Amino acid sequence: MATGTDVSRAVKLCGTEKVDAATRRLAAGSLSVELANGQLRYVTFAGTEVLRAIAFLVRDENWGTFTPKLGDLQIEETGDRFSVAYSAVCADDKRRLLYHAKISGKSDGSLAFEVVAEPETDVVTNRTGFIVLHPAGLAGQGVKVTHVDGREEAARFPTEISPAQPIFDIRALSHEIAPGVFATCRMEGDAFEMEDQRNWGDASYKTYVRPLALPWGYTLAKGSRHEQAVRLSIAGSVPAGAGRKDDGRIDVALGGGASGTMPEIGIGLPAEEALHALSAADLVRKLAPRFLVCGYDTRDGRGLAVLDFYRRLAVAAGAALAFEIIVADDQDPTGTLAAAGSAMAQAGVLPAAVIVSQAADLKSWQPGAKRPERPTAEEVAKAARAAFPGARLGGGMLSYFTELNRRRPNTALFDFVTHTTTSIVHAADDRSVMETLETLPAIIGSTRSFIGSAPYRIGPSAIACRDNPYGSGVTANPGNGRVCLTDKDPRQRGFFAAAWLLGYVAASAYGGLEAVAMGAPTGPFGFIHRPADWPQPYFDTLDGPAVYPAFHVMAGLTRGSDRPLIPVSVSQPGRVAALAWREGERQVLWLANLTAQPVDLAIAGLPGNGGRLSALDAAGFERATREPGFLESLARPLPGATLTLDAYGVARID
Repeated sequence: MATGTDVSRAVKLCGTEKVDAATRRLAAGSLSVELANGQLRYVTFAGTEVLRAIAFLVRDENWGTFTPKLGDLQIEETGDRFSVAYSAVCADDKRRLLYHAKISGKSDGSLAFEVVAEPETDVVTNRTGFIVLHPAGLAGQGVKVTHVDGREEAARFPTEISPAQPIFDIRALSHEIAPGVFATCRMEGDAFEMEDQRNWGDASYKTYVRPLALPWGYTLAKGSRHEQAVRLSIAGSVPAGAGRKDDGRIDVALGGGASGTMPEIGIGLPAEEALHALSAADLVRKLAPRFLVCGYDTRDGRGLAVLDFYRRLAVAAGAALAFEIIVADDQDPTGTLAAAGSAMAQAGVLPAAVIVSQAADLKSWQPGAKRPERPTAEEVAKAARAAFPGARLGGGMLSYFTELNRRRPNTALFDFVTHTTTSIVHAADDRSVMETLETLPAIIGSTRSFIGSAPYRIGPSAIACRDNPYGSGVTANPGNGRVCLTDKDPRQRGFFAAAWLLGYVAASAYGGLEAVAMGAPTGPFGFIHRPADWPQPYFDTLDGPAVYPAFHVMAGLTRGSDRPLIPVSVSQPGRVAALAWREGERQVLWLANLTAQPVDLAIAGLPGNGGRLSALDAAGFERATREPGFLESLARPLPGATLTLDAYGVARID
């Protein structure tokens, strides 16, 4: 059996020995950037974030993003300027593309990123070229658009998440970063357009090369030459002392007033995990989900053979059953759903809720695209009501918010609205994944803008991608790395997922959701380990039951279902997540460090005795994986109001 010395900190935190590519901060006077594997992140001037990223990307025909292999890297840095030059290769067994990049920055805020790309084979791609990310914090702010033909237009970064591209035909974008100070980003080499990347959970507005109205995938011919550039300039004088100030300490303040009610918290249960989950029924019972979201695909009967497993696990866990049901396109749903309802009744399964989806809605559709005409939403709702007369009927999507935003439900037909999310559509590095939590309030608020006061649920959601609406399938991950659009993300097994989980549920709770479902009992989205045919470092060496760190957080959060919420404020919400509720006279406060470095917290509003602290972090990894009651055993007095949380650590204070 593995011992403490066998487990690296990388595995404890993120479930893999692989680490994110190292970043290097480059500065020229008031201008600073982070260089990450040839791309630029967090472009900042005088302490204000101007751009979230500038990157040259190569994407395949399924929207998978290549990780470039860099060579000939040269970096020069002086006090008032920096420069970077490198070559890069993006290749697989189908294609190979070489590009050369030059980056330069100056103390006046000017920045240039230039690329020449040369395919060494024909390259089939959905996008090859620059993307520029403006931070999501610009929501509602004005932007001046310069179009390709030189016309100028006043616009705004959308407040509510735009289902379609808000700005087209872009040559330059200019926005105010301080009173009277403007940053202008000019993009050369092709036409660019913007999409609201918050649709997919990213905390940014993305301006990208090549309009989506043009065909894709398209081919870059062998031996052709493609030149593009992004140039940033700053106009105006930033006052001394402007920008974000950070003294290193994060303040957390518990409020005293009412703030709504905790949602009911459930767990997803894919058909392929039903037997595995039933075998771990004792541990599922400790998770105490209020409901299980089960799958039933009428096209191939997936889910039919495990109806009894669903029922038995629900009984063992004391959970209600909700069903996601898929029906074929262009088929009368009446008979199909009647047969499904009959099969469930014969198996003794009484769903508390159902949501029915056309197969077509499992894939992404561009705004305005022609969908299958039948069955209509009205026909599906009528058939579902007849087949499941005792169940609440959900409308929305089994896929992600993007698809819900592009096909908004008629709330009069349904008892609640639902969708899911994933955190690895466009980027899979640790910081980008955690940044998706910043977008949840915008997703929730935007959904509210078109469903009104209708009951609202999210999930089952996870870091990983349970399906890929944007390509032919999910991305394989045999190397156990950080991969976009994969269904097997290693961080599910580490403390990273525990912290992310708390942040997700906190955003859902304060967003006023009726219910939220997370992950699965077992499998790649699971809280409980099971042997599998994909690599699971450390866990592969264990004999007997084991759980992941997120198990303890999930088991604690489910017990907060329907409790009165307590407001909590955090001075740096991108670094720490907080959630609190009331249990009679007791207050329960949860905190999570969303970063890879320790954080110091100062907590206001605790009772005079400080309460009792249970802190989960990498130091207790082995016990956390082998002792399902580990969190309770950690409780100790917290006499003061300060706390240090290790990387991705989670704490509960009673």
